[in-house]
Amino acid sequence: MKRKKIILYGRGLQNKEKVDHPNHYNSGKLEAIDIIEDAGMIEGFCLGNALKYLLRAKHKGNFTEDLKKARWYIDYMIKD
Repeated sequence: MKRKKIILYGRGLQNKEKVDHPNHYNSGKLEAIDIIEDAGMIEGFCLGNALKYLLRAKHKGNFTEDLKKARWYIDYMIKD
C-alpha cells in the first residue's frame, strides 16, 4: 500500500519526522508494521493504535500530533 508522508515543522522539529516513518522506526531492513501486515494482523494493529492515540491525545501535551498519528493508522487501513 502506498503510504502518505506527513512531515511536521515547528517547535524545533525542522524536518524531523514525527508521524510517518520516524527515524527510530527505520533502524533495520523492515518496519514492524510491514511484518505485522505480512502476518495478517494489520487491521487490529492499526485500529488499536488509532484508538490509543485518540484516547491519549489530550493527556500527552501535543494534541494535534497525536490526532495526526491516529489519522495515519486510519488512512493506512482505508483502501482507495
